[in-house]
Amino acid sequence: MADHAHNLRFTASSGRPLGVITRGTTNINRLRRCDRWMHYDPNIRAALALPRPLALDVGYGASHTTTVEWAGWLRRIAPDIQVTGLEINPERVLPPRDGVTFELGGFELSGYTPNLVRAFNVLRQYDVAQVEDAWREVCSRLAPGGYFVEGTCDELGRRSCWVLLDRTGPKSLTMAWDPMDVDKPSDLAERLPKRLIHDNVPGTPINRLLTAMDDAWARTAGWSPYGPRVRWRKARELLLNDAWPLTPIRRRIRDNIITVPWDLVAN
Repeated sequence: MADHAHNLRFTASSGRPLGVITRGTTNINRLRRCDRWMHYDPNIRAALALPRPLALDVGYGASHTTTVEWAGWLRRIAPDIQVTGLEINPERVLPPRDGVTFELGGFELSGYTPNLVRAFNVLRQYDVAQVEDAWREVCSRLAPGGYFVEGTCDELGRRSCWVLLDRTGPKSLTMAWDPMDVDKPSDLAERLPKRLIHDNVPGTPINRLLTAMDDAWARTAGWSPYGPRVRWRKARELLLNDAWPLTPIRRRIRDNIITVPWDLVAN
């Protein structure tokens, strides 16, 4: 981990791509939960509401798959959007395909000033001490009104968590999961973003939130015959009744999902 930190500082000062090579594994539709959320999120839609916005996918890995899938979702919001995947490993840089370009680059964003940046399952492989430096680097390069989405998910995308950041820093945490894959909400703890995963110990803000989610889930056990989607909606209502500041959900969704202000979970 110390070597990773050294590499991060060294590449930042040398003009080469900023970051370290990670495993690069991915799967088809692995990031679908975040893609769906972005499609409906008012912040993302506002960031892309201008001519020819630019979106960058940092660390797309050994395959173009999730970047091309993301581009498809983003074109529903902004049909003329430009989407580019950045990879620090030159062997993974691909020819253009499906209207998406691919370039060598890392957290320095290859000199671009994008309206939207995504980095999934990248910082999970870094040391936690590097996370906020990477956040600051990306956020400092966003266009005015731009956003950065940084997160983690499991190999099949069934459990996913991400942070939304703007030029001032983190704004919210979202957790989304396949209703059929999770026994209780705190099972998502292993997929928390790197910045939070080590904070999940008794007494910390993120642990209090996960504990409250589990408690609400337990209190709605009587709704189990109606399925985990209905049960989670009822659990979410209990959290709202208990004054947890949850971001409203204005549509029917297939995922179980919760979004909270970053200040609620930051330690």
